Amino acid sequence: MDTRPPIIPVILCGGAGTRLWPLSRALLPKQLLALHGAGTLLQDTWRRVRDLGPGCEAPLVLCNEAHRFLVDAQLREAGACPRLILEPAGRNTAPAVAVAALRATAEQGGDALLLVLPSDHVIADTVAFHAAVRLGLPAAAAGDLVTFGIVPERPETGYGYIRARGGTGPQRVEQFVEKPDAATACGYVASGRYFWNSGMFLFGAAAFLRELRALAPDILAACEAAAAQGAAQGAMWRLDGAAFGACRAQSIDHAVMEGTQRASVVPLNAGWSDVGSWAALHEACERDGAGNVTVGDVIAIGCQDSYVRAESRLVGVVGLEGCVVVETPDAVLVAPKARAQDIRLLVEALAKDRRPELVQGREVFRPWGSYDSLESRPGFQVKRLAVLPGAVLSLQLHHRRAEHWVVVSGVARITRDHEVFDLHRNEHAFIPLGARHRIENPGTELLEIIEVQVGDYLGEDDIVRLEDRYGRQGRND
Repeated sequence: MDTRPPIIPVILCGGAGTRLWPLSRALLPKQLLALHGAGTLLQDTWRRVRDLGPGCEAPLVLCNEAHRFLVDAQLREAGACPRLILEPAGRNTAPAVAVAALRATAEQGGDALLLVLPSDHVIADTVAFHAAVRLGLPAAAAGDLVTFGIVPERPETGYGYIRARGGTGPQRVEQFVEKPDAATACGYVASGRYFWNSGMFLFGAAAFLRELRALAPDILAACEAAAAQGAAQGAMWRLDGAAFGACRAQSIDHAVMEGTQRASVVPLNAGWSDVGSWAALHEACERDGAGNVTVGDVIAIGCQDSYVRAESRLVGVVGLEGCVVVETPDAVLVAPKARAQDIRLLVEALAKDRRPELVQGREVFRPWGSYDSLESRPGFQVKRLAVLPGAVLSLQLHHRRAEHWVVVSGVARITRDHEVFDLHRNEHAFIPLGARHRIENPGTELLEIIEVQVGDYLGEDDIVRLEDRYGRQGRND
């Protein structure tokens, strides 16, 4: 009989991933993108822990409230039955893990082990990852706070380091070290006692809460209040906004790991990358004989050591060396790979100018599917709506626009005031200004509609939701 405590994966899914702009946006961050293989980084994270075998529970997922429907849909597509904890504001990893530990304790008791994983990492060798987790289990069950230290492949100035005491198995942590300069990083790697700080952890829920109470009691108190005053919505748990917003933001490293006497590290050599920049993604992907990575409709002539990605059209490049080119329907990035970290300066400029391209791309995802803004001019806008099988838009009305709908594939069930009728391919309907209306996909295939909006104001905040399957009454998401 297996008496080991259950392992609850805690997947941290709250990041914005702006260093991978323009592909990653605030409303569609990198963990929700397929950057390395067919699945998204979030789905790959779940599949890694799912394959640990018996004793691995359904994941607890911490995510931004704005991402909740996409996160839930992607995990269910990957075979998970996730329990989402919705963060009303970003407060870094210590509060996120604290509310997960509180939730796990309420559900399973203090014996549960938490396997804390960022949702946006690449790990090429799953077998090695599983072996490292199993190696850390006895120490975590005994009350240690186990972290996973990446065996460094090179001197790296972009990561924090962990200095270990040495030995076999989990090693006692002597010090967490901030990002070093190049010379110091070379010394770290040569010593053999330093590891890259991966941000992955394994520990008991009770052990973590005990250390947090001793080292950062204010964070724990705020998280206890946010959890106690939170509310359930199906499989989602929404933290209290005021209580969680009052919590100070701090990483788990600074709040707990640097101060605890119970930290140990398990070495991990598994082809790890945090995909923290376009240069890091280039390094993590399979490259051709010239060192290039090309994605999409790309023609590259005489190029070396470059990453070129086309999302919506042909991209042709000639004679590039060590460059990044990323095309999306509404933005193009061109930069030397050596300056990939400086994309943050571009992001800051976009934020200063309040450019919408920082927040979302042309295609916007909703719980019922997505819409793509094909054309927008003063007085009219053209969109392509993609409605998933069985999905339904909210019953709504607009005060300042009328809409024309043409079905191009699938079957649409239309509500227009007191009428309910079906539209098939090449059929259309007109929705007058102020009419109550809704679209439903009653079929098993994707429904696609071309929508033409006409009015003096076409913003998303001109939506009055009267009924909504997804609990969005009074919201614009």
